[in-house]
Amino acid sequence: MSEHLYPSFGLLLVDDELPWLRSLRMTLEGPGGITNIATCSDSRQVMTLLADGTIGLVLLDLTMPHLSGQELLERIVEEYPDVAVIVLSGMNQLETAVECMRHGAFDYLVKTMGAERILDTVRRAIRMQELQRENRAMRTRFLTDTLEHPEVFADIVTASKAMRSIFQYIEAVARSSQPILITGESGVGKELVARAIHRLSRPDQPLVPVNVAGLDDNVFSDTLFGHRKGAFTGADEARSGMIERAGDGTLFLDEIGDLTLSSQVKLLRLLQEEEYYPLGSDAPKQMRARIVVATHCNLASRQADGAFRKDLFYRLRAHHVHIPALRERKDDLPLLLDHFLEEAAQALGKKKPTCPRELPTLLASYDFPGNLRELKAMVHDAVSTHTTGILSMEAFVRAMGFSGERVQAERDEAGADNPFFTCERLPSMTEAVDLLVAEALRRSGNNQTMAARMIGISQPAMSKRMRR
Repeated sequence: MSEHLYPSFGLLLVDDELPWLRSLRMTLEGPGGITNIATCSDSRQVMTLLADGTIGLVLLDLTMPHLSGQELLERIVEEYPDVAVIVLSGMNQLETAVECMRHGAFDYLVKTMGAERILDTVRRAIRMQELQRENRAMRTRFLTDTLEHPEVFADIVTASKAMRSIFQYIEAVARSSQPILITGESGVGKELVARAIHRLSRPDQPLVPVNVAGLDDNVFSDTLFGHRKGAFTGADEARSGMIERAGDGTLFLDEIGDLTLSSQVKLLRLLQEEEYYPLGSDAPKQMRARIVVATHCNLASRQADGAFRKDLFYRLRAHHVHIPALRERKDDLPLLLDHFLEEAAQALGKKKPTCPRELPTLLASYDFPGNLRELKAMVHDAVSTHTTGILSMEAFVRAMGFSGERVQAERDEAGADNPFFTCERLPSMTEAVDLLVAEALRRSGNNQTMAARMIGISQPAMSKRMRR
């Protein structure tokens, strides 16, 4: 497997002192986990190195022969305005720092500052560059209405414009190192979206899914971080955690809204420091994996109730993908029905049955509280009992009629005698009256006087409406 480069754009370290260059590179690669690094000890070569467009951040020494850092800063800002520049100096000169910031530097640092301070500034610059690049990518995709990699979303069956916009957003943010939060009701396909994100960003690396619902704090820690031999009773041998198994790939944490508060603290620390300690170890390990989380919960309301940490909530939703419920994308029902029919027929070793024309209309009248998962179960159940050429609608009617208290409550509220309850689209007043008159005439054998009595209007009023 090829090593994943972080970030997706290059960092260029510029300094004429080779020992400092090596030291800075080791700081960024070791504790920082930053691997996409190039170095340059001759300031005259910098503009040439920037010409290929792969560099997004420059760490620039202020005092160098040939071209000074201030001269280079002004040229970079003028010719490559999308490249961020951090200026490093051996001296703490306030006036020089202000001048550099005025000319467009992202920050001004003194080399004698601790490695942690330098690393923190570099990480902030990387996050800013990632967001700016994502915004530019999103503008391009939305303006041109294009997808660069439609094959990545092949498992998500849809023709919805709303879903296409979500795919465009995912393409724009997939290569970011920041967490992605996927929300949506149970059964909408959040794991399929997580897999699409992984295929776009780190396809040659592992995708490690972990369902954290119901995990207590100790099990959560052991699952994610692993443990050393003898870390606790029963730890007879060392075990690597899911973070280590994910490596440079993607760690997908499902049902994150059910995480305990104590586990939330540990996850927040992991995201902030990008390192962790296996249980029983005092040696930190670097996290290289991309974090993707999913939940069916409303995290905003949970954090308002004190059940979810506000700081973790905002950290997780650096990028947010919300998958609409099936009832909000009913135009996809015919496509999904055909897809699940094909899938069920193959799984059961049967010929794909013909779908009755009335079935899509029946499905469109239903809210699908279980979303895609519920539709798939309905189709598989219907195909499993299918024996004739045309698929029977009985299994669907039965499933929809006994689907739970919610549907029954809606039926009770609407009333069993409400003829409009099953209508996907309510008719206008004029349409409703015309339909009522037509049905009265049909039942009366086109006798206008009898039809008028049936619907409670006078015969002249019936005649007037007929003339219209």
